[in-house]
Amino acid sequence: MKSTQNALALVAVLFGLVTVFVGTRVLLGSDPGYIVYRPLLFYNTVMGIAYVSAGIIALRNVKQGMYIAAVIFSLNLIVLIAIYYLYTGGSPIAINSLRAMTLRTVVWLALFIGFRWLSYRNIRQGFN
Repeated sequence: MKSTQNALALVAVLFGLVTVFVGTRVLLGSDPGYIVYRPLLFYNTVMGIAYVSAGIIALRNVKQGMYIAAVIFSLNLIVLIAIYYLYTGGSPIAINSLRAMTLRTVVWLALFIGFRWLSYRNIRQGFN
């Protein structure tokens, strides 16, 4: 079970590092090849730091990792719905931004499910 916990935490940390790296590059002037919606860029870059932190916490405590993954998933889902609404209303949101936000939301849903499953297994086995 510890190897599954480590793998899930590693996914969170690596996903966060990539998010911070890409976001920082664009903030420093790199052109991604599509329209950049600045508020979303700032959000994602800051959340990348939260992803790394969540992975480190989940490495130490699967139950806390589960709660943090739920919060991150929820925040990402809210932002995804908001940018979809803006996109359909004609705001300058690139389809690539919608796809990337969808990916982030799905990844964090999967991490939440994984940590939830581990937490449940730990409780059933008396490791709470």
